[in-house]
This record gives sequence, structure tokens and C-alpha cells, in this order.
Amino acid sequence: MSAAAMTAQPAARLSRGVIAGRVLSGIAILFLAMDAGGKLIAPAAMIANSPPLGLPAEIGFYRLLGLILAACTLLYTWPRTAVLGAVLLTGYLGGAIACHLRVGNPLVSHTLFGLYLGAIVWGGLLLRRPALRAVFMGDAR
Repeated sequence: MSAAAMTAQPAARLSRGVIAGRVLSGIAILFLAMDAGGKLIAPAAMIANSPPLGLPAEIGFYRLLGLILAACTLLYTWPRTAVLGAVLLTGYLGGAIACHLRVGNPLVSHTLFGLYLGAIVWGGLLLRRPALRAVFMGDAR
């Protein structure tokens, strides 16, 4: 097939990796948005149902956490700022891991949950952005 015929075709089909990346990113975005929304809309319920992590039990503090998480999630959602959003979410989730580790919560279910979510965030981003995957993994596709 000639180069002219290839460019005349409709938009190229998405690879399975890109589709899987979008699905993973969508799952992470939905989870993070629900968490941020809960902290913004019903901080008293979040405080009452959160394990004691040594954080201030103040509504304003939880709203601030929700605002920070919402901003980071929005940056991750927008394609042009997705890498910045992933970096900021990594920091946010690292803080959550440190809080759970400090109070001695169960390792696999509580403490490492931030690691699992961070892996979904970065896995989705790397799958949907082949150029980024090439930078991190030396993939020359």
C-alpha cells in the first residue's frame, strides 16, 4: 500500500495496549474522583469512617485533602497534563502509604493500597502513551 493511501485512511485503529491503558486510567480516575468527592461533599462522614491515622479530625482539613486530590486527578485526566498529574498523584499516594505505615495498619490491605492505585495510574498512562513508555522502558517501537 502506498504512503498516500495509508494517510487517506480514516484514523488508525487503537491498539489493544492503548485501549487497556484508557480502561486502567478510567478506573483510577473514577476511584480517585469518588474519594475526592467524598472528602469535599461529606467530610464528617469521611472522618467518622476513616481509621485513626493521626490526621486532624477537622472538616476543613478533609476538604483541603479532597481539593488537592481533585486537582491532581483533573491534571491526570487531561491528556496534556497527564504526566504531571501522575507525578502529583504519586506524591499524594505516597503520603497515604506513610500515614498507614506510621500507625501500623495491615500491610497488604491498607498500607500498600496506595501502591496498588499508583501502579494502576502509571500502568494506564504508560499503556496509553507509547512515547512515554519508550522513555521509561527503552521501547523503540
